[in-house]
Amino acid sequence: MMVKAIQLQLCGFVSQRWTLKPRTSLSISSLSSLSQISHPNPSFKLLPTITTPRRTRFAPFRASSSLQSAGNVRSIKFCQWCGGSTKHVIPDGEEKLRAICTVCGRIAYQNPKMVVGCLVEQDNKILLCKRNIQPSHGLWTLPAGYLEIGESAVEGAMRETREEANADVEVISPFAQLDIPLIGQTYMIFLAKLKKPHFSPGPESSECQLFALDDIPFNALSFSSMVVTLSLYIEDIKAGKPKFHYGTINKRPGTSPSDIHAYTLNHHMHT
Repeated sequence: MMVKAIQLQLCGFVSQRWTLKPRTSLSISSLSSLSQISHPNPSFKLLPTITTPRRTRFAPFRASSSLQSAGNVRSIKFCQWCGGSTKHVIPDGEEKLRAICTVCGRIAYQNPKMVVGCLVEQDNKILLCKRNIQPSHGLWTLPAGYLEIGESAVEGAMRETREEANADVEVISPFAQLDIPLIGQTYMIFLAKLKKPHFSPGPESSECQLFALDDIPFNALSFSSMVVTLSLYIEDIKAGKPKFHYGTINKRPGTSPSDIHAYTLNHHMHT
């Protein structure tokens, strides 16, 4: 199942040393003034590379106000267990508004959706799929979708790649975890390679194609998460090797999920 709306929480971080980038928020609109990195597509600028000491200590993480925007608890009007009507109050000992059943007393908690996918490398090219469904119909994406109950993140990423590109892949390593608090999604993207040089569009894709890095269609990507992931990948390749990245994509409230420019990337860390 391909992602139906854009944009995991890892049980633990990769046990390597981290480098914390400055906490300055970056947006696509602000990148036009930065010239540290030249992108092969002149109409798009990569995230800037900022040199920082590898032994930088982490500053305390402070949640952004967008964390309060994910989900709409007032839309939960009936209990999913007994069907009773709900009331919306802040339970004792908690800080957020919850939907509580007036009959059985159970609390309906809303949790983020996990999206998993593969960044498939083949002959120095990247496999992209053109979406055959909404949202972002006709735009390009990495093969990715919602994790199913009963499968691991790696299994889900491989399944999505098989469903959307009819491609069997071998996962090499995790590449990026990108949280999108406003819409309650978190992405986990893995580096992978084709087991066999065969792929074709699945039911939710109209095309599948290998793109050289210089030819990636940045102006026709489906979601902000794809822009960030592919930008980080190209930056890593230029630097010599892929890293593992974590970051928070903060969508601007009121913007379309498919508006790939309406975001900032915050709290960016990498190995």
